[in-house]
Amino acid sequence: MGSRNYLGIGIALGVAIGAGLGVAMDNIAVGVGAGIGIGLAIGIAMGAAKRKDDRD
Repeated sequence: MGSRNYLGIGIALGVAIGAGLGVAMDNIAVGVGAGIGIGLAIGIAMGAAKRKDDRD
């Protein structure tokens, strides 16, 4: 299978979740900003888990 860009997937998920939270808080900019940060963490974690599975 081809390689996946987990960082991009994580950021996309984070922005989607953050936008929803931003709408709920009535401050979309803060929500999207927080979502990008959360998405970075998710993407890095997914990539690290995949690399660990590949080594085992």
